[in-house]
Amino acid sequence: MTLQKIKEKKAHIGIIGLGYVGLPLAIEFCKTGFQVTGLDIDQEKIDLLSQGKSYINHIPDENINHLIQGNKFKGSTDHSSVGQLDCILICVPTPLNKNREPDMSYVISTAQKMSPYIVKNQLIVLESTTFPGTTQEVLIPELELGSGLKANKDFYIAYSPEREDPNNKEYSIATTPKVIGSDDPKGLELANSMYSFIVNKTVLVSGTKIAEATKLTENVFRAVNIALVNELKVIYEKMGIDVWEVIEACSTKPFGFMPFYPGPGLGGHCIPIDPFYLTWKAREHGVTTRFIELAGEINTLMPEYVIQKIIFALNREGKSLKNSRILLFGLAYKKNVDDTRESVTFKIMELLEEKGALTDYNDPYIPQIKPTRKYKQFVGKKSVSLEKIDQYDLTVILTDHTSYDFKTIVDQSKVIVDTRNACGSIKSNKIVKA
Repeated sequence: MTLQKIKEKKAHIGIIGLGYVGLPLAIEFCKTGFQVTGLDIDQEKIDLLSQGKSYINHIPDENINHLIQGNKFKGSTDHSSVGQLDCILICVPTPLNKNREPDMSYVISTAQKMSPYIVKNQLIVLESTTFPGTTQEVLIPELELGSGLKANKDFYIAYSPEREDPNNKEYSIATTPKVIGSDDPKGLELANSMYSFIVNKTVLVSGTKIAEATKLTENVFRAVNIALVNELKVIYEKMGIDVWEVIEACSTKPFGFMPFYPGPGLGGHCIPIDPFYLTWKAREHGVTTRFIELAGEINTLMPEYVIQKIIFALNREGKSLKNSRILLFGLAYKKNVDDTRESVTFKIMELLEEKGALTDYNDPYIPQIKPTRKYKQFVGKKSVSLEKIDQYDLTVILTDHTSYDFKTIVDQSKVIVDTRNACGSIKSNKIVKA
């Protein structure tokens, strides 16, 4: 029955969590012709969507029109509507706690809120990045407990990791292959049929653990290689070698080399977090993940490296870090987005202020710091104008937005620490690479 409704685009799709993952999915399913209900605990998001307004920079307001035109979308904070849905996609955060252990509270609370309203033959898909076994060991027990129904008998479960890359012009939801895993053939068939309407290619795997591990492996791969080039950066600096020029030269090899680039630390919702999901789960099985943990340690220490470069640059100018005014360019975790999740700028700002420096930031995409799970001391801080760069003792490039005129920034800065090689083509003794 549910399969037929999906094939005829009569299935009512629910998306829980309307953030960077859930909102694009809601838009795509509406564009395809499905009826979509979006659930989120943030009433402000629901209100903005009802007004045709986006709260994510790289998703323009015009894309939200796909939600409000034709009465295909309804936003709500009331999870009781779950009983009216045929397919439910869970897209809630899965952060780490202060001990770098997986925080499953959002997944658990979502399962608890929706479980009393689950009905037979529904498809439920978890999209949140997590450790292998989450679907079987965390999600299903909560759903069964609250509903009194049995997973993959009364209702069906799948796991399909998000592969969203905000503001990537080359790869969209449609053009990025969609990995789908289920521990039941019916669940796999339902999920495959549903996602096939919004993606060009699905990749079916044999179970939820395989799909969960696929996502982790992708991001562990990136984290380890970024750690490698971060370590090489430190080593080569001691030798008087420009790591950026080395990577550029290596990239000319048509085989056997894939370029990764150093930076001030890892940011984003996946790469800084996912390796620790795996190390935590591995310990449960008595396995030590020395290689992955070393990579995590290297990447975690990069903000301290940046601080030392800042101190060096100031000392060169005859100044101490304490009471120095420092302007940080870029709050977003990567260029040309308004996404601050796990942004390393927060950590660097915190370290600087702990040492007595006075910090400001500029980011054309983030006019004001909104509430986050961490760094509550910076909430409300506003992006400053670039008209008075010369009033700062030092500037730091942490995010290389393409809208920045780096030549002008260098010209107006007293001394500048560049963590992204944004000033690589500019010749100036003001520049300190980090």
